[in-house]
Amino acid sequence: MSVITRFADRLKSLAGWRRRLTLMLLGALAALALPPLHVVPVLLVAFPALLWMLDVSTSRRAAFGAGWWWSMGWFPVGLYWISHALLTDPAKFGWMIPFAVFGLSGLLAAFVGLATLAVRLARVGGPGRVPVLAAAWTVSEWLRSWVLTGFPWNPLGSVWDAMLPMLQFGAFAGIWGLSLFTAVAALAPALLADRPSGRVRALVVVLTLGLPLAGWAGGAVRLAGGDTAFVDGVRLRLVQAAVPQATKWQDDKREANLREHVALTRGPGFEAITAVVWPETAVSYFLDLDLLHREIVAAAAPGGGLVLTGAPRITPRGVEPLQVWNSLFAITAEAGVAGIYDKVHLVPFGEYVPLKTILPIAKITHGGTDFSAGPGPVVMTLPGLPPVSPMICYEAIFPHAVVPADGERPGWLLNVTNDGWFGMSAGPYQHLAAARMRAIEDGLPLVRAANTGISTVIDAYGHEIVRIALGDKGVVDSPLPVSIWVPPYGRYGDKIPFLLVLVCVVIGVLAHKLCR
Repeated sequence: MSVITRFADRLKSLAGWRRRLTLMLLGALAALALPPLHVVPVLLVAFPALLWMLDVSTSRRAAFGAGWWWSMGWFPVGLYWISHALLTDPAKFGWMIPFAVFGLSGLLAAFVGLATLAVRLARVGGPGRVPVLAAAWTVSEWLRSWVLTGFPWNPLGSVWDAMLPMLQFGAFAGIWGLSLFTAVAALAPALLADRPSGRVRALVVVLTLGLPLAGWAGGAVRLAGGDTAFVDGVRLRLVQAAVPQATKWQDDKREANLREHVALTRGPGFEAITAVVWPETAVSYFLDLDLLHREIVAAAAPGGGLVLTGAPRITPRGVEPLQVWNSLFAITAEAGVAGIYDKVHLVPFGEYVPLKTILPIAKITHGGTDFSAGPGPVVMTLPGLPPVSPMICYEAIFPHAVVPADGERPGWLLNVTNDGWFGMSAGPYQHLAAARMRAIEDGLPLVRAANTGISTVIDAYGHEIVRIALGDKGVVDSPLPVSIWVPPYGRYGDKIPFLLVLVCVVIGVLAHKLCR
């Protein structure tokens, strides 16, 4: 009996609290593969173990529980950084930490529980259960990008963020296709505990080693044929002021924070800049109604250029109902407003409180009024710049939803964010991984300005052109990369990964029938 078989049999023999605890520890182990650690080989232990423990789930409840308990290790370890946001005002929000981290994880874990339950209901055994569970996992990730407004944070495919050739598969099948690819490779070693034939052992090698190597090779070829070109006459300055979240909205600090952004912007090399990018809510004044502070912002605009900055927006005095938006403003050197974008995907409990009449909880962002959602993805046409699709904060985590479905294709993506909420944690790295994938999926360069980092310019293949590291204060100048042809995922969206999911299900069913 092999070591793998003995290990699998030991896991299968666990019951009660030992089974649940082991599942949680396995999920926590798997989370080490996520950014910024990228310990990808742990998946070759954690995923087969999940499948082995699912194999001995004798009821629907146990099958659901296998996925749920495993995910109660995966999600809390991947989402621990949420606690940092609540510690910006610990006296007011600290009590929410266990509910935010473990409560949210419990909801997200239900999607994985449904995936493992679906595999049991399908009654697919032998080698066929590997592609079927991979398919169910992928569908569960897609579902959590939509249900209850969606939260597709840390999809499995993001474990490859440090390996740019591997990410190139996202141009064909998006992050869901990359998650499917990864799940198949990670689950395949489970077959080694089945006392397999030589043919099955060879299949495990092909899936676990050959599949990633093929993905790497294909991505390397794509990168080798994709030189980065730049837009003529555009030079951007990204400003990262590293304003502490605890003082960002203090009345005696707000104007000083604004003037700090202006001073950083007008530093050496400013005369060569054509446009400036500040982070989300870099300005804490209502710029559409506040000419005085708009003129201060305008002092940072190059002649004939713009400052693109996050700032709140509010309905004029006397206009009902009162509404507030989390917005992006394009401010000219003459203090005019060349364009406004309002955030559409709002953060529950951060920017609004769902079920507010039932839950007596204040939102954690500044002010007592919930933010209103904008109309959806737009393409902004601004002077001196190619058309742009803006995203504010976590809007960058939603695949195939960062550019309008119809109409003009933008020339670039702009993501302004305030990751200062998350401190020096894994959160900003995971957020950046999501944003990078959006650039690859849509074949569009991405400009990202973050209050405390990570600010960067990324080309349409995912290369970073410049970067300001997490926690650093400063500026960085960069040309704007050009867009490339629309990749298959950018053209066809989720049709491609769902076709791959269907192929996996068919292969799984056929493999089950052939191996009975």
